[in-house]
Amino acid sequence: MRFDIFSDIVCPWCYIGKRRFARALGQRPDINAEVAWRAFQLNPDLPREGMDRAEYVAMKFGSGRRAEEIYQRVTEAGVAEGIDFRFDLIKRTPNTTDAHRLMLYAAGGGAQEQVLNRLFVGYFTEGADIGDHDTLASLAGEAGLEVEPTRRFLAGDQGRELVMQDLSLAYKMGITGVPCFILDGRYALPGAHEPEAFQPMFDLALQEAEPAA
Repeated sequence: MRFDIFSDIVCPWCYIGKRRFARALGQRPDINAEVAWRAFQLNPDLPREGMDRAEYVAMKFGSGRRAEEIYQRVTEAGVAEGIDFRFDLIKRTPNTTDAHRLMLYAAGGGAQEQVLNRLFVGYFTEGADIGDHDTLASLAGEAGLEVEPTRRFLAGDQGRELVMQDLSLAYKMGITGVPCFILDGRYALPGAHEPEAFQPMFDLALQEAEPAA
């Protein structure tokens, strides 16, 4: 079975959802899942260089108190998944187009999962600016890619059109929030659900894969 997972690297619930999905798969050794991570942008109108985090939070949430309440809820959910969210370390909210391009590049080298993990940790735990090419190349290197070829890739525009195609596909499918898990191009499960929520999808896919009597 194939899962196409639409997510954005600056989405904390995508990080949580990734951990929960991995736990769901771990509970089902009978499942052989092919996983592809697809691009989505929560903030598609951000300038290419991103923006100051404090300015972004004020624009998105209005009051600091509301932002604190939301981040506290996310932080508590993260603890249960072994994630140490450090929103206080994030100084810039990036435009994630280049990070998604990097994900496509990593997929070509069979390292998409490793790179995504490193980007999530870099951004949410270390406060890394994942809109910066040097930072992206360095994180990719730590995830197993060669740094200089990665840097050269990011310096160009290769992969940008594919990212736009993912975004367009998400909008056509009616996806307005992430993570969103698409099974075999037909069934969708939006949200960062607990592992139990994935079990009916797994069962359905297995049933459909059984040969007719």
